[in-house]
Amino acid sequence: MDLNALVDKAIHKTATLAWPVVQELQRRIQRELPKAAWAPEKPRKSKNVQKPPLGWPRRTDSLCPRCVKEVRDDLLSGRTNLKDLINGKPGEVKALIREKDGGIIMEKDCPKHGHFEDVMSIDTVFMERIEGLFPGYDFKGVKTKLREHGTSSIQFGRGSVLTVDLTNRCNMMCDPCFMDANQVGYVHELTWPDIKEILDNSINISPRRQMSVQFSGGEPTLSPFFFDAIKYSKDVGYFCVQCATNGIAFAEDPEFAKKAKAAGLRLAYLQFDGIGNEKNIHRKIGNLFDVKLRAIENLHAAGIDVVLVVTIVNGVNNDQVGPIIDFAIENADKITVVSFQPVSFTGRDEDISDEDRVKQRYTLSHLAHDMKAQTGITEPHRDWFPLSAMGPFSDMVDALNDPAAQFGALKCGCHPNCGIGTILMVNKKTKEFVPLSQFLNIDQLLKDLTAITDAAHPKPAMLAQVALSLARNFDPKKAPKGYGFKELVKQFMSQTGASGVGNTTGDADKFEWRVLFIAGMWFQDLFNYDFRRTEMCIIPYGTQLGEISFCAYNTGVGFRQIVENMHKTATVAQWFKENGRHPVYAKGQDLDHIPDLHDHNVKVPKKRRSLNVVA
Repeated sequence: MDLNALVDKAIHKTATLAWPVVQELQRRIQRELPKAAWAPEKPRKSKNVQKPPLGWPRRTDSLCPRCVKEVRDDLLSGRTNLKDLINGKPGEVKALIREKDGGIIMEKDCPKHGHFEDVMSIDTVFMERIEGLFPGYDFKGVKTKLREHGTSSIQFGRGSVLTVDLTNRCNMMCDPCFMDANQVGYVHELTWPDIKEILDNSINISPRRQMSVQFSGGEPTLSPFFFDAIKYSKDVGYFCVQCATNGIAFAEDPEFAKKAKAAGLRLAYLQFDGIGNEKNIHRKIGNLFDVKLRAIENLHAAGIDVVLVVTIVNGVNNDQVGPIIDFAIENADKITVVSFQPVSFTGRDEDISDEDRVKQRYTLSHLAHDMKAQTGITEPHRDWFPLSAMGPFSDMVDALNDPAAQFGALKCGCHPNCGIGTILMVNKKTKEFVPLSQFLNIDQLLKDLTAITDAAHPKPAMLAQVALSLARNFDPKKAPKGYGFKELVKQFMSQTGASGVGNTTGDADKFEWRVLFIAGMWFQDLFNYDFRRTEMCIIPYGTQLGEISFCAYNTGVGFRQIVENMHKTATVAQWFKENGRHPVYAKGQDLDHIPDLHDHNVKVPKKRRSLNVVA
């Protein structure tokens, strides 16, 4: 054992012995955190937060998949009006979430359309872990504020990614497609005043937590205001500007990526369903994987980080979990996150048959088990956390931040059934990788950070306690060779933004071992809709409907279809007549104008990367 390893071992043992003493001091000496400029009131301690109804069996309010479509049709045809939808409860039914055959299901009955049943999880132990790690939030306070204000005219400020659909036009005809692009018969495209109004309204909502904006569609690069929207977002103070894209525009022209970077684009959420053209054929472009490689190359060259976004459908590309993670590890200098998104049967897939839905349903628990089976790493019952588990990190950053700061840290409050994540540490040179929770007890670290923040000691004392917690939860025997406690502390402070909100943009260039975040985001559809889950995902959408959740807007009753139809720009025929046709690639042919990749730095693994797992 070398000297550094011996020192780390001694630090770990000393911290383990010292922590109980620190805990006792924390219990005896408690202070109140000051009110921050970005917040309307002082932060609450963890003892004052609550959890929503979790566990099972539990009852909730849901929707009948058939009634909702009838209600929507009545509304759009003029037989009913919007007030009936907002003030009434058309299509609502009661649902039961319960255990069945080692998994969790939702079942509900509609007097008109009969019985519906769908899978929520294939692993009750996994579900127990994820729900058990949800840190809670001021649930009672949220209900009180809603009653006080009458309408959802306020936002509870956990920080969010604001999704702005610039257009419903697209240059592809994918299957699946959550918004049914190019087939609804009309164009809905935001004007420049529309875009400015949405961005201005959202950035000024109090409390002013760190805000990111993601421009989506359709395909956002088709909007004539794409670059203007990016630049304006940075100008008014958005922390991170992103776009959700199929990558065609970035693949076609390197200058497009450079122009987007110059405007302020930081992340590209790149549609990416598998390794090789064959695994992308359901997207109806013959050489789509080649297009993705060229897009990644051009985005990286322009200085834009890439997030691979995988719509995962059982029986279509669920075998690609391992290969995609291998690909991300091989290109760890370019790819910061892999976001797996289990299919949501909405938009183009809302009319799926019950038989096909059962075959194609994929859950977050499927993802956790497939990652273990296909890569040989991570443990479903140890290494996965709800996305909301980042809350203690955000609270710590807020406590360390200057009270005069105008923005607080991003704090995800989404329901534990909505999103999960795990962290891999990847060596950029050797491509070795290891789950962070293999050598860092993250479960205990989260509890420690909560206790540290609650005690509200002065900043130097808090930082010392954080370092002590890291030391006691770090196991040097299980860490990668050459990765010691000193590196962990530096990287932790960099990644959490402990030096100040907005002072970090990642660790790609700073450390030999970098963080690769693997996320799972599961958006609801009409077959598994849970109103209790939706209540926790409130985000601002503009001015016409106040605040509605992404799930309510994009699935649920289907506000997307309602709002975009009511405020459509033109019929498709009118649009093409006035603006001309843009290419739509939909018949399985190659995009022949994509340059060949003879000299590029995007690597496609030829064998499974799991051979380089750090034991």
